[in-house]
Amino acid sequence: MQKNQPVDIFSSNSGQTASQVSRDALNEAQYAAVTHGNGPVLVIAGAGSGKTRTLVYRMAHLIEQGVPPESIMLLTFTRRAAQEMLYRAAQLTDQSCRRVIGGTFHATSNMLLRQHGHHLGFPPGFTIIDRGDAEGIINLLKSSLGLAGAGKRFPSKRIIMNLMSGAINKARPLEELVFENHIHLSEFVDDFHTIRDHYNQFKLDHGLMDYDDLLVNWQRLLAESDTAGAEISGRFQYILVDEYQDTNLIQAEIVRLLARDHDNVMVVGDDAQSIYSFRGADFYNIMRFPNQFPGTKVIKLEQNYRSTQPILSLTNSIIEQAEEKFTKSLFTEIEGGVRPEVFSGGSEAIEARFVVDSIDKLLKEGTPKNEIAVLFRSGFHSYKLEMELTSRYLEFEKRGGLKLTESAHIKDALSFLRIQVNPWDNLSWNRILLQLDKVGPKTAQKILSTISENDNPAKALATYKPAPSWKQGFTQLLELLQRLQDSNLTPGGQFDLIMEYYQPIFEKIYHDDYPKRSKELEHIRALIGGYGDLQSFVDDTALDPPESGAAEQNTTPEEGRLILSTIHSAKGLEWDAVFVIGLAEGRFPHQNAVPGEQWEEERRLLYVAATRAKKQLFLTYPRQLMTPDRKLRHAVMSPFLREINPGLYHQESQAPQASRSYSASSGFGLPEPTRTSKKTLSARVEYSPGMLVQHPLFGPGKVKSIPGPRRLEIAFDRHGDKILHLDYAKLELIS
Repeated sequence: MQKNQPVDIFSSNSGQTASQVSRDALNEAQYAAVTHGNGPVLVIAGAGSGKTRTLVYRMAHLIEQGVPPESIMLLTFTRRAAQEMLYRAAQLTDQSCRRVIGGTFHATSNMLLRQHGHHLGFPPGFTIIDRGDAEGIINLLKSSLGLAGAGKRFPSKRIIMNLMSGAINKARPLEELVFENHIHLSEFVDDFHTIRDHYNQFKLDHGLMDYDDLLVNWQRLLAESDTAGAEISGRFQYILVDEYQDTNLIQAEIVRLLARDHDNVMVVGDDAQSIYSFRGADFYNIMRFPNQFPGTKVIKLEQNYRSTQPILSLTNSIIEQAEEKFTKSLFTEIEGGVRPEVFSGGSEAIEARFVVDSIDKLLKEGTPKNEIAVLFRSGFHSYKLEMELTSRYLEFEKRGGLKLTESAHIKDALSFLRIQVNPWDNLSWNRILLQLDKVGPKTAQKILSTISENDNPAKALATYKPAPSWKQGFTQLLELLQRLQDSNLTPGGQFDLIMEYYQPIFEKIYHDDYPKRSKELEHIRALIGGYGDLQSFVDDTALDPPESGAAEQNTTPEEGRLILSTIHSAKGLEWDAVFVIGLAEGRFPHQNAVPGEQWEEERRLLYVAATRAKKQLFLTYPRQLMTPDRKLRHAVMSPFLREINPGLYHQESQAPQASRSYSASSGFGLPEPTRTSKKTLSARVEYSPGMLVQHPLFGPGKVKSIPGPRRLEIAFDRHGDKILHLDYAKLELIS
């Protein structure tokens, strides 16, 4: 245990109250947050500063002060975080914290909409659809609206879904996102609106909600229904929110509406770790919180329990250059530590070799494999490293991949369960019918049109006359549906019946790899055995799906692997030794990042990466990069590293032709920064800042800057600043 780190006293508190032990378990700032009275409080929790501990003791303190557990709501971004906090708080309060309403925004919305959704006309039996289901609906609509088919150049379902979801989460008009990020798709804006209208109607007709609907409809419930709003706000007298910097505008509005009658809201977060704008997270939610809740008390948690001081001194230097921030400086009482290391390699291959040599050294010194991580901005930045690791027979795990319930065979099996809780779920019915031999999409749609208008679709299906070619399979399906109606069946029993029917179909459809897929179905069987009601299981598989690869979940720490991960996937995690690679200008920050909020989020991304390290931190970059047209270009250190005092790190470099020895040099000379070109060429026009141009949609404007290859930043008179790609922008010079 690190020196002076507060100790959690749970099962061993021998009758002591939470307040009696919290003085020993909390530092001064944490204690101030935990014992705050009524009214709004913003806790700025630096990396590794014990924000979870603070929320745990806050819940325990409120209950000790006589607040009923049922009147406390804890909102998080992962179910695991909520469960951990509630478990730890329960240890301090004789289990009464288990009655706190705690969960993710989406799971809590699901619960409240099933209880109060009737005020907006929503039945309690709606089905939650995941991203794959939503994109499937988009595909159906594209076909039915005549927007897809042979010879038609229409955007993919993924792009359409990204635009529709982005418009909701970022609270911006859909066409604005098209013009900003997909200007070459501007001709389809009206079609996007048409698809969105039909998509919303389809969900309404079939009792479906996607992830975005859960938040939108919760906000509507609080804002539009006086009865529901008053009841929910009155029921929850204390609101606690974790990771507030990751909230979008809808979530921030939900928090405001929840606390409208009492303002007893504590939000915990770190503005310096706001890195999810691509998901709709709004950095300014945490910055504007004191203005939205007048009288807010701001408490800063600056004592770090994760990293050594040399690492913290460097990370403080990264973030102190931020344009907007809550000023703080992380410190620790952990003794010792070595300075972070910055390595400059002549090429990406040499950079990768240095990283692997350093990993070899760490392993020989006793650092466990699973306590070493290599982080990068984008997934493809690790390719050279992966090749080097493979050639040296070092196993690694690259983070990411499909969720278990996104796999086709899992969706097949779950569709039978979903129609049990929502008989009008046409997506699931369609999937079930298409499993029948000799039944195609047209026949499936014909059956659906017959049964979907009935009060009991399963009963109506039994009256349908099948063709002789698929009558046998149809009869077996009817027998299964009849057996599933047995009220004595548990969710696990229902799944066993489904697998008895589905197994031969499964082996036929997935004949190439069904043994491997079978293990995942067994994992679902194990999961469902822990549920007493089917609705909860179906909701959980949509709201918080388990990871695929059940075998990997049984890996013990001794069998752990070296971790390769994007920085976004690494947030919230920590390792003894961390390498951050690819820290070259044009790669980090990304070449398309422009000064302003994009640039500042890239800075925060590096801060998040560096604060994952507990004992050793390595920052590396290559001095040559391969361009998309397979040409080598000179690269220099990221501007974020150039801003750091060189005395905060140790420097090493390696020439392009070099051997495997890496010599440190106190007289290390950083290469001169490349000058940003003031001009860029399109096919026929040479553009430079100050030029006046005309765009067919945005009208007249002036070129402000050239942020990247074949890109212009233009200030338009009527539409503000836009970044346009010269391959798509139809610009004309104004003489």
